[in-house]
Amino acid sequence: MKIAIKAATSALALAVWLAGAPAKAADATSATTMVASAAPTAAEADAFVTDAEKQLNDLGIYGAQVAWINSTYITDDTDAVAARVGAEYTELQVRLAKEAARFDGVAGLGYDTRRKLDILKQAIVLPAPSTPGAAKELNDLATRLQSTYGKGRGTLRGQEITGSDIEAAMGKNRNPAELKEMWVSWHDNVGKPMRDDYAQLVEIANKGAVELGYKDVGAMWRAGYDMPADDFAKMMDRLWIQVKPLYDALHCYTRAKLNAKYGDAVQAKTGPIRADLLGNMWAQEWGNIYDIVAPPGAGDIGYDIGELLKAKDYDAIRMVKTGERFYTSLGFAPLPDSFWTRSQITKPRDREVVCHASAWDVDNKDDLRIKMCTKVNADDFVTIHHELGHNFYQRAYNKQPYLYLNGANDGFHEAIGDFVALSVTPDYLVKIDLLDAAKVPSADKDIGLLLRQAMDKVAFLPFGLLMDKWRWGVFSGETPASQYSKAWTDLRLRYQGVVAPEPRDEGDFDPGAKYHIPGNTPYARYFLARILQFQFYKAACDQVGWKGPLHRCSFYGDKRVGEKLNAMLEMGASKPWPDALEAFTGTREIDGSAMIAYFKPLMTWLKQQNKGQRCGW
Repeated sequence: MKIAIKAATSALALAVWLAGAPAKAADATSATTMVASAAPTAAEADAFVTDAEKQLNDLGIYGAQVAWINSTYITDDTDAVAARVGAEYTELQVRLAKEAARFDGVAGLGYDTRRKLDILKQAIVLPAPSTPGAAKELNDLATRLQSTYGKGRGTLRGQEITGSDIEAAMGKNRNPAELKEMWVSWHDNVGKPMRDDYAQLVEIANKGAVELGYKDVGAMWRAGYDMPADDFAKMMDRLWIQVKPLYDALHCYTRAKLNAKYGDAVQAKTGPIRADLLGNMWAQEWGNIYDIVAPPGAGDIGYDIGELLKAKDYDAIRMVKTGERFYTSLGFAPLPDSFWTRSQITKPRDREVVCHASAWDVDNKDDLRIKMCTKVNADDFVTIHHELGHNFYQRAYNKQPYLYLNGANDGFHEAIGDFVALSVTPDYLVKIDLLDAAKVPSADKDIGLLLRQAMDKVAFLPFGLLMDKWRWGVFSGETPASQYSKAWTDLRLRYQGVVAPEPRDEGDFDPGAKYHIPGNTPYARYFLARILQFQFYKAACDQVGWKGPLHRCSFYGDKRVGEKLNAMLEMGASKPWPDALEAFTGTREIDGSAMIAYFKPLMTWLKQQNKGQRCGW
């Protein structure tokens, strides 16, 4: 997953640092220090928020600069400096969150003060309780969990290999015995050792959440969506019900193709799919096995963007310039000159860097950057359009106060870049002179395009949902530590229709084999982003009056779309997300029907292919 970074929520604020480092004593002269015995007032709350924003902004900008150096010049020294600043930032967040909780129930609070107090409380993913030593213990547990994941190894043909090597191999390997070996070895070696530490972490963090006024950590996470926590869970279920028929049809078709390739002994014709056969360690995206499911004649979409780029002598800079031009065609101002001098667009030859694509807003104004190791290929061309979506979003809301410098909710930031990336259609490629109009593929090629998209975007949906459903149950106590594995296995079967390649029991801890669990990164945002991107895309296509198949629409060059889009983006986090959604789409509800409309031709085709199959599991 790609991460949008700004000073307030930079890499420093992610993962272990959010677990709660030991808090330093607050400066007795700070405006954020309150007299414990005095009843807080609305005026004190206003002053507290003002001072908190200044402190966070000052340290956040410095922290983002340090994080940038660490990501683009990896040494032991830059690691050490980044870790130290990250700890300082977390100490500040912890202290401010606890101070913010003191104003719960204070009468007469203004809208912005109340909203910002809630944002401060929800800024910590894992809140430490005030019990002496608890913050250090929580930090130690989180560090150990992430270290276990980072050092994790699996095996292939008996030889030890890293997690990244396993990910790559599982996308290409078609030997079921070797796929099983990689899956089992990774889950056993990485997940299993985490079980006891994770249970301790849950117990401590829950106490911290209660001190901040929440029932548990899961309720605290869900409270960040401008609605009661239980209502958010219901909304997620509603969205899943909308898109489930599409997933079910894709599951049925994919299972049949896997059965045809591997036979009944490996993949049965009915029931769930063996998780390790889907081209991904977690069966979360299935695009790597497109070669298995692509039907003869329909698999070829008629052109290859990578080849088109090479034929036109594109380099990495020209690819980014082209992505920028998409946004300027909508009326957005060009990126600042500093973007081109400070970004990491290609991989430096002289040092180690983080190549994972990300977008950065270093100074909360206009120091926008991307960090990529761009190659001239189709994937990176689409990724550029995605990452620049973060940058243009960041600049659109840069006039907001510090605590509003974010997306309307955490699904919005990912969805913006994704919905623009959906507009990389043949029509768009013709408009930018990359594809000859005479070579635009005919409609009979659309199934290949849509199936390839669905193998990632649709296949991901149930996994995106169940990750946090499992944690919500764990944090609430509905799932005790003695049933961690059972709950995980049950959810995987219920929502994804997949099973492990061998039986699992309570000695295992398969959730830990996915980074976001030991990394304590909430996951609902990714599910929401998959839904929202299609809702945004359809809204834009409706605004330009597109009449053809939705998946062929491009809104490139339409200033009306740009105006409405900017109206949503410039709000940042200043208003409840339904206000932002309404500004662009005209509706206040997240809705999965746009995704169904996008994949409608594929859905019709899948139903035909699935005739005679016993779908479901």
